[in-house]
Amino acid sequence: MTAPLDGLKILDLTRILAGPTATQLLGDLGGEVIKIERPGEGDDTRRWGPPFVETKDGVKTAAYFHSANRNKRSVTVDISTAEGQQLLRDLASHCDILVENFKVGGLAKYGLDYPSLRALNEGLIYCSITGFGQTGPYAPRAGYDYLAQGMGGIMSLTGEPDGDPMKVGIGIADIMCGMYAVSAVLAALFHRTRTGRGQYIDLALLDTQVAWLTYEGLNYLTSGKEPVRQGSEHPNIVPYRVMPSSDGHFILAVGNDGQFRKFCEYAGCPELPDDPRYLTNSDRVLNRRSLYDRLFEITVTKPLDHWVQGLAALGVPCGPVNTLDRVFADPQVLERGMRLSMPYEAVAKGSIEMIGNPIKFSETEVTYRNAAPSVGADTDKVLTDILGLDETAIAALREKGAI
Repeated sequence: MTAPLDGLKILDLTRILAGPTATQLLGDLGGEVIKIERPGEGDDTRRWGPPFVETKDGVKTAAYFHSANRNKRSVTVDISTAEGQQLLRDLASHCDILVENFKVGGLAKYGLDYPSLRALNEGLIYCSITGFGQTGPYAPRAGYDYLAQGMGGIMSLTGEPDGDPMKVGIGIADIMCGMYAVSAVLAALFHRTRTGRGQYIDLALLDTQVAWLTYEGLNYLTSGKEPVRQGSEHPNIVPYRVMPSSDGHFILAVGNDGQFRKFCEYAGCPELPDDPRYLTNSDRVLNRRSLYDRLFEITVTKPLDHWVQGLAALGVPCGPVNTLDRVFADPQVLERGMRLSMPYEAVAKGSIEMIGNPIKFSETEVTYRNAAPSVGADTDKVLTDILGLDETAIAALREKGAI
């Protein structure tokens, strides 16, 4: 099988997380990703450690960087030089997709904005990722995942009811923006197959965060009532939260009245589904505190395996709250290829541990061609393969500080 995006070229002018997440996924799907980095420095996240992956010659690169930069070729270009700007224009003219996350207007002064590059390549799909988008009063501001989580409302929904607002444990606004970017790029590719024309894509972290407020956002827009933080509970479903056992915690995710009755029969409290306070999910939502108080008394008396194995066998959704050591040893996670080891000759053990791509195709495949590259590892080869430059031309560029 071949990868679905095999043959497409992606010029990656992104760093940190949102953009690299998008371009890594495009690379997993078979696209040739050319990551542009600053000479001698590279992406800032190369230094965002510990922990670090250390090569045999002592170069340390943060695990954070490796998480979002596999299947890419690193080319160093000094964008502040005229020669470097021309190199990027030349590369863009040979590419299908360009993804960048500079500040609004940041690339126009180099002649690398969409109108300038579209004149060279009408089919170019140009995706800009910023904190607040290309328009609006906040457009000039720098944007970060943490700000998007706060300003976009998710922190007001996350955390215990009597605690402080809480960010999600990973940079989820960045990651979701990267996912939306890939969806937009694929849609633009489909449009290009029909028209031959590329287009400009404007994505913002804040827009993305607001978009995936989903049902909580609609709850507010429908009722006019501000939702409150509910910890691990669900605003619309009960019982649906982390439950205590005698030796750990498990998630109980009852989705309908029938599942609630099955749970209660297994838990030894068959009378609860007939209690007027708990007859329907709506009743249980209104009386959640008294129900949870009763259920906590019951579930804490039995071990974790009793609940997880017994309820799963009855078709009641449940599962353990795993720490990462349990996640990456879980037989289901391993069977699905979500933990993998990629060859990486630069390190002593010859391989690097990675998290797998969740997409499974029947006719095409996700590829793992190479681990994250060292800074500038592919500069000469890319300039030769794509632009046809010879050793003399490349040496001249290097002497001028362009690469």
